[in-house]
Amino acid sequence: MGGREATMVLLDENGIRCDGRKVDETRRVMIKAGGLKNADGSAYIEFGDNKIVAGVFGPRDVHPKHMSDTDTGILRVRYHMEPFSVGERKNPAPSRREIEISKVIKEALEPAVMLEMFPRTVVDVFIEVLQADGGTRCAALSAASVALADAGIPMRDMVAACAAGKVADTVILDVNNEEDQAGQADMPMGYMPTLEKITLLQLDGILTPEEYEKCVEIGIKGCMQVYELQKKALSEKYFDGENGKGGRGQKR
Repeated sequence: MGGREATMVLLDENGIRCDGRKVDETRRVMIKAGGLKNADGSAYIEFGDNKIVAGVFGPRDVHPKHMSDTDTGILRVRYHMEPFSVGERKNPAPSRREIEISKVIKEALEPAVMLEMFPRTVVDVFIEVLQADGGTRCAALSAASVALADAGIPMRDMVAACAAGKVADTVILDVNNEEDQAGQADMPMGYMPTLEKITLLQLDGILTPEEYEKCVEIGIKGCMQVYELQKKALSEKYFDGENGKGGRGQKR
């Protein structure tokens, strides 16, 4: 949907979007580290109306053993949407989209995780989408990064993620479900702020070179906002939690 009809539905004459946000404003984001006592590390994120939990197990032995790598560790990611996470009941079996997003998140995390430090082992990341509202891959990637850090997995940096896009011929930050369905472009991004490296960049739609550059620019700004909340979540668990300020508490 484009032109005047998209403007009426998704963006008004004052530049206010269908959910009341400005074009450069993210949805409300809440991140909590921990929560799953049986996982080595975990995190919960609410990104707009997305509700997602991530659990990390490992490093642990690879089974079957012939899949292990003598030079490096292996990262495995499973992204899964619960049948009740969307309006119409979803088939619980993994869909092609879920398999694709699992691969995308894995490849976005690999540059951050120091897999070479634990050869012959595997780190498993399980992501469960409890409620979906557009942009689940970015929210899931951000939660998985916090869960890996919570598990004590050596990392070069966390990966923060946020999407930019285009609606009614206007570049926007953090595409919601309505904008994703009816907008003109969606560009999910994953970014390691300390290293200033992009680990995920996808584009669904058509952008001019100028719009592409602007999407990357505001997408990075969105990732930086998420990154601060990721650090805050870990700080609240380990420094400002029940063990008192200034002391690193025990995970389990």
